[in-house]
Amino acid sequence: MLVTALAAIAIVTQDQSALRAAPRDSAAQQAMFWQGDTLEIRGEKGDFLQVYDHRRERGGYVRASQVRVQPLTPEAAPDLLGTVRFLKDMPGTEALGMAYAAAYLRAAPAPAIHSDVFDALSAMSERLANRATAGRPGKAGEALSAHLEVAASHGVTMTSFERDGQIQLCPNGDAARRVLALPATDLQKAQAALSLTRHECVSPALTPTERFALDNWRAEVLDRVQTARLPPVWQNRLHLRKAGVWASLTYQRARRSEPGAPAVAEAAHRAIDALAAANPQELMESDAAARNDAAIRVGASRWGAVPAITPTATPPAPGKDGRPTIVLTAGEPGETCVNLVDATHDARQPLLRRCTWGIVWQASLAVSPQGDALALAVQPLDQWREMWVFRQTGSGNGWQVDAVPPGTEAGAPGYIEFAGWVPNTRLMLAAREVQTGGRHRTTFETLHLATLATEKQADQPSSLSAFYRWQNPLWKAGTVSLR
Repeated sequence: MLVTALAAIAIVTQDQSALRAAPRDSAAQQAMFWQGDTLEIRGEKGDFLQVYDHRRERGGYVRASQVRVQPLTPEAAPDLLGTVRFLKDMPGTEALGMAYAAAYLRAAPAPAIHSDVFDALSAMSERLANRATAGRPGKAGEALSAHLEVAASHGVTMTSFERDGQIQLCPNGDAARRVLALPATDLQKAQAALSLTRHECVSPALTPTERFALDNWRAEVLDRVQTARLPPVWQNRLHLRKAGVWASLTYQRARRSEPGAPAVAEAAHRAIDALAAANPQELMESDAAARNDAAIRVGASRWGAVPAITPTATPPAPGKDGRPTIVLTAGEPGETCVNLVDATHDARQPLLRRCTWGIVWQASLAVSPQGDALALAVQPLDQWREMWVFRQTGSGNGWQVDAVPPGTEAGAPGYIEFAGWVPNTRLMLAAREVQTGGRHRTTFETLHLATLATEKQADQPSSLSAFYRWQNPLWKAGTVSLR
């Protein structure tokens, strides 16, 4: 804009303020202004100001009561900053607050610019993006679109992409980056880091290489924030965000190396530790969804913390009970093949073979006491882990394998995991945690091996007698579903 050298500007304070061709209400309307629009003042006549709008390249008259004349002198900078601080937490006034922030940055001497203005810009841009993503019908939607245009005129642009049929808007993050670069309080830096690392603002169109680089950067941003002097509620929010980011890095590192490698185990341990560090006593109701989301992310990749069995094509030595096991071999580039083997069938001639592009967490393998069923965790997506169940067919001469998904909504965050065998039955125990339709659900179930259908389920393990009696101790020690 060309107003940087002006001594004063007019900031529009009311939506749908008309720009008239003459200083009277009956004059033709030239344009419609929205709060936050900034105008050059060229004169005054009665109740009207003669102005020029550089964004629309139009001049005219606007009612003086619909704008606020604001000097751009260094002496006015403290008042401008005070107004920005006031508008920071006022929903619906984001565009107006950005106009005052822009005016402050023009008025204040460069060495005196306070980090509070960028902290406020970051908060207002994030709130405006959230409102626009949620959407509003009719006139409210028109106002949102106009406010986004006003924000862009002040340099606060948004990025957008489609996710699950909905357009997601996110701020460009420039203000939050400046908060991290300038002297600021620990709380301001924490809020800036959380704004820059939002999971919903990671574009699904990123390539694996771009996603890996972005998540490493997100982890670095979060690690730079000092948490010792933060209020407990903000410590919790940082821990939960770290848990989600490191869970994603666990999955991505496992795609680049063997599951259970030191780098994978480090990321998984950091994710688990961060989730455990969140104090439930200090958790706000508004943060419950973030905690559930973090738990699903960590739960999906938690097997990365367990050392994997070294893959080999040599058949395992038969156990006393002759139970089968699995051997992993390479398939097509990037593909892993799971081979079901026993003492008489090696990986070259397995009992059954199935290949996947996902991560096979070999350490999760659980074999039934009778040796007629196996459960294995396979993670094809960052937030999605399914359970492969190998079962001996009714004739006893063949095997089949089926993937049990965590939910029915494809791509929805979730995981399902083996939790135990019920002796002398064809039942197995499973825990399921999934996010569907914006709602979180955790269930503990008994599945029938013949059909893999759920026979019984409950919200707590203690509500199912079979689950309470026969849950696997290793599952109970490692799962995050019992948090």
